[in-house]
Amino acid sequence: MAHSKKHKQLVFTVKDRCRVCYTCVRECPVKAIKIINGQAEVVSERCIGCGNCVRVCRQKAKVFLDQTKEINALLASNNRLIACIAPSFSAEFIEFSDYRIFVGMVKALGFHIVTEVAFGADMVAAAYKELYESKNESGIITSDCPAVVYYIEHYQPELISHLAPLVSPMVAVSRFLKMKYGDDVQIVFIGPCIAKKSESNEIDYALTFTELRSLFNLHAIEPERIIPVDFDPPHAGQGAIFPVSHGLLQNMNVKHDLTKGDVLVAEGRINFKEALSEFANGDLQAKHLELLCCEGCIMGPGMSENGKKYIRQASISKYVTQKLETIDSDLHERYLSESKIIDLSNSFLNMDRRTNNPSEVSINEVLQSMGKKNPTDYLDCGACGYDSCIDHAIAVVQEIAENEMCLPYTIEQLHKSIQKINLSNQELESAKEALKQSEKLAHMGQLSAGIAHELNNPLGVITLYSNLLLDAEENESNRSDLHLIVEQADRCRKIVGGLLNFARKNQVRLVETDLEKFVRRSLESIILSDGISVKLDVKMTDNLAFIDQDQMMQVLTNLEKNAVESMSDGGEITITLTDQDEDVQISISDTGSGISKENMDKVFTPFFTTKEVGKGTGLGLPLCYGIVKMHNGKIDIISNNKPENGATGTTFTIKIPRNH
Repeated sequence: MAHSKKHKQLVFTVKDRCRVCYTCVRECPVKAIKIINGQAEVVSERCIGCGNCVRVCRQKAKVFLDQTKEINALLASNNRLIACIAPSFSAEFIEFSDYRIFVGMVKALGFHIVTEVAFGADMVAAAYKELYESKNESGIITSDCPAVVYYIEHYQPELISHLAPLVSPMVAVSRFLKMKYGDDVQIVFIGPCIAKKSESNEIDYALTFTELRSLFNLHAIEPERIIPVDFDPPHAGQGAIFPVSHGLLQNMNVKHDLTKGDVLVAEGRINFKEALSEFANGDLQAKHLELLCCEGCIMGPGMSENGKKYIRQASISKYVTQKLETIDSDLHERYLSESKIIDLSNSFLNMDRRTNNPSEVSINEVLQSMGKKNPTDYLDCGACGYDSCIDHAIAVVQEIAENEMCLPYTIEQLHKSIQKINLSNQELESAKEALKQSEKLAHMGQLSAGIAHELNNPLGVITLYSNLLLDAEENESNRSDLHLIVEQADRCRKIVGGLLNFARKNQVRLVETDLEKFVRRSLESIILSDGISVKLDVKMTDNLAFIDQDQMMQVLTNLEKNAVESMSDGGEITITLTDQDEDVQISISDTGSGISKENMDKVFTPFFTTKEVGKGTGLGLPLCYGIVKMHNGKIDIISNNKPENGATGTTFTIKIPRNH
């Protein structure tokens, strides 16, 4: 007889609490966790209901199916209700020195009958002993842990024939109770297991001990006001030891002889899988495999947090000892005799959910995208929740994992992001400085234009009349003085002209120009000192641009002469031409002495110069700025004058529209 199963989702994610730790991925024995945008979601069709993810999630982002509302509705009805208490209750409710207080509290909730699942363990133990003593040498795997059964049905169905064809103690006792009290009773299992909620339709509901505690609080059930009562029959015997390691063997009265090697006991998410794998490969010749997905039922996910395993185990031992001292053996044997007519048979379904591994090409593509180009890059650190980098890559291809789960990869991406942010900050800072400089020079340009306009008229008058006087004067001494006046007035006129060039706008005559030839021609007008070389690097796809040749020639020769003058001990001038679709760029670099940081903000200011007195007016660079501005372009400067910071020198970069 196969017991039917409820197909329902048992574990859910509270997305607001999920904090990208991948602990649930690491703890899930079947990797039934899918990561979407860093958050972990349970893939219901892959889940075996072990509850490991619920147990380990410190953020409480994983929660199991809560059925307390349904139970409350059931308690409010007139139905006959039976509570079947799992034997691990004494490990959960260790605060009660008398277990009968706990039974009284369950009855106070409204359950008509409160009985022990451990009697079901007594029933199946006898059946297991018959299997053990049979001539079946192929090996039997216990079928009492639903999570292990689900695992075999879904992920190792080739082992289904080895599963003990027996129901679990929960189903066994429910069949006995319905025989005793009628099919109209409703049975609620209460225990430490989440998977029990989906094990069988023969149980109406399955609650965990934590849910039971919630019901006690909700209904204000306090032990101080409870009259102690014992469990209703049938009473359990040695079956109460079932929740601890080797509990079934002890209930079977089978001695675990390590020298025979015919019995294997394994518990925990890793150990039970390893035992099944080795058994499937033929490496184990065990006759009886007692497997539990948890570290004993006393550590199930439906137990309260922070419980200590060995204290719980001691509580079970104490309770069993007390039970065996007070049990009515004759009555117990009578109930066991009655139970022999109960059909304990069970069968299992092949529900293979394994997926084929993707191709090596797909796996390598994912590994490459995470910077793992060869096996030496596979750290297998486990931070992603998978045992190896290859396992993680397979999960990425299967779309249940993400590249960002790899810690080394994410750290590397973070470093790159920080570098990009730093670069962006530098560019932003440069843009802010350029904007400040542009605003300052714009104001200076307006001032210069006003001054130049006001000076032009009196200078014109001075120049005119000084020339008239010079022509009319015959006295050589006076002519010498007048000649000086004319010369200085002419110098003032040139300075005013420079101010106008700095401030003027849109006074350009654009001509189509081959920039490479134009730059070569500009170099012909400068005199190179000994030890100075010039390198022209042309990286343009299109050499043509529209510029005002006369004015741009002033810009280039000015910058080239400044470069020569900055390298008194020799050096190299590098002129680089690059372009984009709509812009051209000219960079003029030297290996000279550089410009100090405090002077960088002043280089385009009229009349500012670092040259010796009489060797510069301080209008050359402002003139360059004005001309570039008239071409709707921009001019930037980078310089270093401190050898400890790297090579010294200055680079002027001019960027102007191509002006098609």
